[in-house]
Amino acid sequence: MPLETDDWAHEVGVTTSSFMNQITADPATSEFSVFDLPRIMRDELGMRIIDLNTNTLGSLEMAHVDHFRNEVEKAGCIVTNLKLNQFDVDMSSPDAETRSHALDVYRKSVDVAAILGARWVRPHPRQNRPDMDLHIAGYRALVEYASVRGLQVIVENYGWMSTDVDGTPELIAAVDRDLRTGPDTGSWASNDVRYPGLERIFPLAVTCDYKAFVLGADGEHEDYDLHRCFAIGRDAGFRGPWCIEHWNSDWPALRRELKFLRDRIGEWSQAD
Repeated sequence: MPLETDDWAHEVGVTTSSFMNQITADPATSEFSVFDLPRIMRDELGMRIIDLNTNTLGSLEMAHVDHFRNEVEKAGCIVTNLKLNQFDVDMSSPDAETRSHALDVYRKSVDVAAILGARWVRPHPRQNRPDMDLHIAGYRALVEYASVRGLQVIVENYGWMSTDVDGTPELIAAVDRDLRTGPDTGSWASNDVRYPGLERIFPLAVTCDYKAFVLGADGEHEDYDLHRCFAIGRDAGFRGPWCIEHWNSDWPALRRELKFLRDRIGEWSQAD
């Protein structure tokens, strides 16, 4: 049975890693700040769905979080997901203290996601395949903490899962809790695993990182077939939100390309 979110069906948003060249840690080099982002989403990109990550947010301090939430509300935007991109934590570590610290960091992030009104949180996948017993236990602990606060944990096909078409669905089955996935169309090792991998995980999806790498002058994308990735999700019953992930260091070019991708997804969605 499809797991799409009906109230966000066919909606297109942006994954905020797309702005890694525009929102930097140094205000002097930033094109704009994270607090400007909701207004830019509304006024310059014509979208309201913000798939946020902790790097873009920049701080988990309450004053900072409240300020961002207020800007989101003022712009009429929605934070759907908070990606927990704390790369230096490991809830699957063989060291018990390291695991405990990771879960403490993640729990604080879940609390922030709840304040922002998000529906999902995504811990950052490991590059190397972890000890699966510890990995499953970590996910169970995080799912149980998040569910009490009204949030759902999702898995992204990154790192060790990028070469394994069964890695994500097998992990979800093993955790055996309210765990779903947010497919990343670009985070696969090759096209040999991309398309069958997406076929395996889109039936378990609640959101999607619709990733595009370099776009040609007419929107061509040489790395893989963007429409095929969309069609796999659509045929699996997924209807959104589709969250674009795409980069360009030139802000006017990025703005133009994000709108181009938004419009292509919108056109393809009309066929439903």
